[in-house]
Amino acid sequence: MPAEAFPLGMASGIRSESAFWNLRRYGRWLWLALLGASLCAHSQTCLSAADIDDSVRSGLEASAKRYFEMSARGDTAALRQNSIASVAASFAGIAAAVKENQGVLAGANATVRPPFLLSTDSAEPLARAEFLCGVFGKSGQTKDSAVFVLNNLPPGKYGVTILDVSGDQAAMTLTLVLQQAGAGWKLAGFFAKSSQASGHDAAWFTQRARDFKAKAQNHNAWLYYREAIALSSPVDFMSTLATDKLYDEAQATQPTDLPANGTLVDMSDGGKIYRLTETFLRGVGNDLDVEVSYQAADVSDTTHTFQENTVVIKALVAKFPEFRDAFGGVVARAVGPSGHDFSSLMAMKDIK
Repeated sequence: MPAEAFPLGMASGIRSESAFWNLRRYGRWLWLALLGASLCAHSQTCLSAADIDDSVRSGLEASAKRYFEMSARGDTAALRQNSIASVAASFAGIAAAVKENQGVLAGANATVRPPFLLSTDSAEPLARAEFLCGVFGKSGQTKDSAVFVLNNLPPGKYGVTILDVSGDQAAMTLTLVLQQAGAGWKLAGFFAKSSQASGHDAAWFTQRARDFKAKAQNHNAWLYYREAIALSSPVDFMSTLATDKLYDEAQATQPTDLPANGTLVDMSDGGKIYRLTETFLRGVGNDLDVEVSYQAADVSDTTHTFQENTVVIKALVAKFPEFRDAFGGVVARAVGPSGHDFSSLMAMKDIK
């Protein structure tokens, strides 16, 4: 599902594990650094719901519900009218996200989670703004805390409101970032994200990951942990105690022979080297597949690229036969130098 936010400087996209992985590592370092430093030295602060003034909290929650209702009706004109200037000027992404998620939002119920209030008083936009919200213990986060890392954040007060949306179509979270404007709150960010993949939630993927780990199938476990983390976090610039715990579990299973977090891995077949750039679990309908992306010199000849994809798929399963226990198929995505790509899917039963 598309996600758009302005002016927060976060990239849109369906896959967000890498961004979260970097945030998780950075958030841990940040917390350790702050153990010996004063928060007063920083130009940004964050309040969790328990510390927000009642009138401010109720205003945030009411605004979030109102913008949800506009989204459920598909009233993008009203949403744009109630957005900050930079968002209203580049509204196409949010309009597309509202339209794409219309089937889920229409007729659904939404519950607002306790909000967070982020403030920065810097004179200029912060290239990287870090917010530690709530109470932290000696080991880091607690059940009501959160860490937010936002890029290019202009000065102001922002409310992060997360709505759990449930209906007949699907379950999802809708995260609305609101910026204070006078006595009200205007829309500054819109993030719609499914809470399930192929009908399964984060708890299901977590248990499956632990089952694979118990069988020493760490490649499967790692991919399932990553999906559990992605489903547990409503946005990729936020981490919580739950996602931190999953991250720690996943780290114990992370293989060195699969690409992750920008690290590339070479795989050979028949004397040819294929440079793998990304691997992740992909849910399509009721199927769970594993997808691998690799660098290609050219993808314009689709017949040749299809053949190359087939080679990569077979080589991947030959190298990691445990994938047969975890996935219904494999997707190979060849990515050319210009960014154009060509992908192929092969069902696991057809991979010989």
